[in-house]
Amino acid sequence: MSLVILLYALFASVFTIAKIALGYSEPFFLVGSRMLIAGVLMLSYEYVVNKQSFNFNKSHFWRFFRLALFNIYLTNVFEFWGLKYLTSFKTCFIYSLSPFLSALLSYYMFSEKMNMKKWLGLVIGFSGFIPILLHQTSTEEQTGHLFFLSWAEVAVMMAAGCAVYGWILLSQLVKENGYSPFMANGVSMSLGGLMALTHSFCVESWNPIPVTEFIPYIECTVLLIIISNLICYNLYGFLLKRYSATFMSFAGFVTPLFTALFGWLYLGEVVTWPFYVSAAIVFSGLLTFHQEELKFKNPQPVQN
Repeated sequence: MSLVILLYALFASVFTIAKIALGYSEPFFLVGSRMLIAGVLMLSYEYVVNKQSFNFNKSHFWRFFRLALFNIYLTNVFEFWGLKYLTSFKTCFIYSLSPFLSALLSYYMFSEKMNMKKWLGLVIGFSGFIPILLHQTSTEEQTGHLFFLSWAEVAVMMAAGCAVYGWILLSQLVKENGYSPFMANGVSMSLGGLMALTHSFCVESWNPIPVTEFIPYIECTVLLIIISNLICYNLYGFLLKRYSATFMSFAGFVTPLFTALFGWLYLGEVVTWPFYVSAAIVFSGLLTFHQEELKFKNPQPVQN
């Protein structure tokens, strides 16, 4: 359990570091350079350590491509663009949509059973996001609106949805196809990094590259690669072998709490009351849903 808490504390620190890094680099270049470097490092490590089992089945290319597209490219491009305009803790909090989106995706894709209490948990959880989404800063309002949501908020919601689908694909590659987390993440990060760099080259100013200050950019990039790419992605893959995806999603709710703490300590961000109201409501929705999930997985014995 301590590894699960450590994982989400590290995930929280990524939002803080990334927010700092965006002050020195354009978002798409930051995503692409970081992912490509991390992917190459992972594949190199896998080749050296597991040279005999280092193989790539061409029949699995489409699954790898989708993992790169959704879990690396789209997730991070949406997230980092939104993070540029949102506070780090609000960005992370919107990511707490993941367990609810995961439940809906499992319901539609895998025909997972949903009873009334689980639906109630989902409704409570979704309604909990309303207070924090209604509270917007002048910075995020610059992005424009879709109904009452800023485009920055919409982008992070899209990132959460893509991440959920990406984790399902990663789980399939690790559990069904037998790839190590390093191999699966190394291939997908390399492909996803190339996608993001291509995007950056098309829309960002390369003169010579989209970086304003090199030293802080390099420091932040190294930290992001070590914490997020090398530790978090692979630790998550490892923990998926010990815990269910539902439990991992539920435990992930501690991430916004860590992010709020780090944002207050290192970025001077003010954590407003809508965050606490939303957190309380969302947690009650998660708790309701998770209790029913446990009943489904651990049915009570029939009394004779």
